[in-house]
Amino acid sequence: MRGADTPAYNCDARINSEAEERVSMTQPTVGRVERIWLKRMKGGPMDPQDRATLVAGRGLQGNANQGGKRQITILSQETWQRITAALPEAPDPAARRANLLVSGVDLANSRGRVLRIGRHRLRINGETRPCEQMEDAAPGLQAGLSEPWGGGLFAEALDDGEIAVGDTVTVED
Repeated sequence: MRGADTPAYNCDARINSEAEERVSMTQPTVGRVERIWLKRMKGGPMDPQDRATLVAGRGLQGNANQGGKRQITILSQETWQRITAALPEAPDPAARRANLLVSGVDLANSRGRVLRIGRHRLRINGETRPCEQMEDAAPGLQAGLSEPWGGGLFAEALDDGEIAVGDTVTVED
């Protein structure tokens, strides 16, 4: 007999936990598009949008960056919050000048993988390195974003279609 202070061992809970762990290792984590910005011209302002149109091989319709491997830039909300928490005053994520702010997915070391936004695909081509404009936005921001993958990533559109704030985001192999 167990005493009142002896914890019960629940075999079913252990089995369920192991099964959940196996599932989480095989299924991608689902995140979310938090914000979208379009850049009218290089160095120009970042205009917030509720939706944007992907053009395969070109990028985001109406954005200054078109074609090439660096069509769309993407920033992790969690990384941004962690890095800017160390600053005296946290700037708005628009200061990073990325096109998309996403949450709930790990973007680190994702070069060559596919980022799926809703049913649309982007190929991740590399990490974005912060420039001196980050220092102008907030002292210390450029140094903070210089950690590996701290500045986010750049990608190319593989599909045509509309994306919107609230769409699901996954990183796939």
